[in-house]
Amino acid sequence: MPTFVDQTKIEVQAGKGGDGMVAFRHEKYVPNGGPAGGDGGRGGSIIFVADSGLRTLMDFRYRRKFKADPGEDGRIKAQYGHGAKDLYLKVPVGTVVYDFDSNELIGDLVRNHQELIVARGGKGGRGNIHFANSVNTAPEIAENGELGEDRVLRLELKILADVGLVGLPSVGKSTLLSVTTKAKPKVAAYEFTTLKPNLGMVVLPDGHDFSMADLPGLIAGAAKGVGLGMQFLRHVERTKVILHLVSMDPSNGREAFNDYQTIKQELAQYTVDLTTKKELLVATKMDLPGAAEKLATFKADLQAHGFNEPVYEISSVAHQGVTALMQVVGQVVATEAIKLAQATPEYADTTKEYVYTAPTDDQVTVERIRDHEFKISGARIEHIVQRTNVDHQDGIMLLARKLKRYGIDDELLKQGAEDGDEVTIGDFTFEFVQ
Repeated sequence: MPTFVDQTKIEVQAGKGGDGMVAFRHEKYVPNGGPAGGDGGRGGSIIFVADSGLRTLMDFRYRRKFKADPGEDGRIKAQYGHGAKDLYLKVPVGTVVYDFDSNELIGDLVRNHQELIVARGGKGGRGNIHFANSVNTAPEIAENGELGEDRVLRLELKILADVGLVGLPSVGKSTLLSVTTKAKPKVAAYEFTTLKPNLGMVVLPDGHDFSMADLPGLIAGAAKGVGLGMQFLRHVERTKVILHLVSMDPSNGREAFNDYQTIKQELAQYTVDLTTKKELLVATKMDLPGAAEKLATFKADLQAHGFNEPVYEISSVAHQGVTALMQVVGQVVATEAIKLAQATPEYADTTKEYVYTAPTDDQVTVERIRDHEFKISGARIEHIVQRTNVDHQDGIMLLARKLKRYGIDDELLKQGAEDGDEVTIGDFTFEFVQ
């Protein structure tokens, strides 16, 4: 059985845009040869696609970095380079995507085939056909393609189920799931038998159905990470209805009402108050001797604390009360679904596309690294240098004019720069000349 993975960290790098071309045509009646360098193609983006056939983020456990292809460079005869194909990555329905560094929510994939662009490919650079003018009819100027986005993401899977089974370990959650669905969860008489969520479909006699998840057992302090903690609680967020199971086994040495309060407290202390969800209280293991007496005490304690909702009595092993409970659950799920549809969705049906925008911060820093070596930093100026094609003299002169316009020459002189000193901007290094 594959390992269940519901959190992971990956890096995605979109493709760089293709570089623009410097080229000329040498045909009769074309003035000065005519610029004919085409634009570069767009770099490939990285797109997540929700797939209902996946149940885990296991595919991302051993492969953590994904890179899309770059766009093709521009061609001669004003031909544009081909755009790269986007890279599609399948993730389970219910995957939530966050920026790892800022913890910003990028998107929530809640529908089968839903797509989310997580890294946008860079735009292609312009060829020299765009730079001709009346003064310079044969420019040797072209742009490099923009870099694709490179970001680190945190993926978190939250099981999408209509009904979530909650309760302390060994209260009968897995047994109930096994007798009402075709799911085959592990069942045993010890804590934390369930180490991963199990999902099954309950089909009612009238043809209606709903999904039900058996989730790892809670213990005191789970909301703060004790035991399986957050690994369990994040999956409860998605459910429409909670089935709160409390064991009536007289031999477990616990008070049923204390068990009930422990779970309610953990649900309330989670980052989202889960006690606001519709809850049905279920007394389990009613086939055991002494269970009826323990149930009577439990009901009395509930009434003493103002709880007047019905308590559903079942024995999953003996199949007592299970069918009637599932009928009630089906009706409640349908009612809650209508309420959710009418209200503002908890998870908006929108996704965020990250589109590359040129830096707008004009602040430039000139730093003396050591004798005769300087480093220039600044988002805007680094972007300008990255986009400039310095393989041709016209491109070098264009960059020199831009640097002068930004006052970089004056600042270098102010800090004692001399002819021949080494100046670095991003990945580009050149010699300073007055």
